[in-house]
Amino acid sequence: MEVLRIEKSPKTPFIELDPAGGVLTMEGRSIPEDPEAFFNGIYSAMLNYYKSPRKQTYFHFQFEYINSGSSKFILRFFNLIKKQYDLGNDCIVNWYYEEDDENILDLGQHYMNTFKLPFKFVEIYG
Repeated sequence: MEVLRIEKSPKTPFIELDPAGGVLTMEGRSIPEDPEAFFNGIYSAMLNYYKSPRKQTYFHFQFEYINSGSSKFILRFFNLIKKQYDLGNDCIVNWYYEEDDENILDLGQHYMNTFKLPFKFVEIYG
């Protein structure tokens, strides 16, 4: 499986899925005009990755802003991650947030409490 890499734009986050390293990174603003079109390919790549995952998968989420349309798809990713975690595929979710951004921190805490996954919160000083 090849590395999936999508450069960030003013409305979409940087995405990188490195199957060999077992790392998925999402970073930036997520306000795509068509979230389904943007996220479906990434979701498909994740499904493909989980056919033969690494022993431990690392997720790096560093959002500046997430609109409600994107949040729906991030929730879909977490459902997949939780399903795989329950099947024995270990993971660590690194949730990055800027020091004064309570909204992004709260969103990460919501995902942690909802899905009961191993989270690490990383405060970024800017």
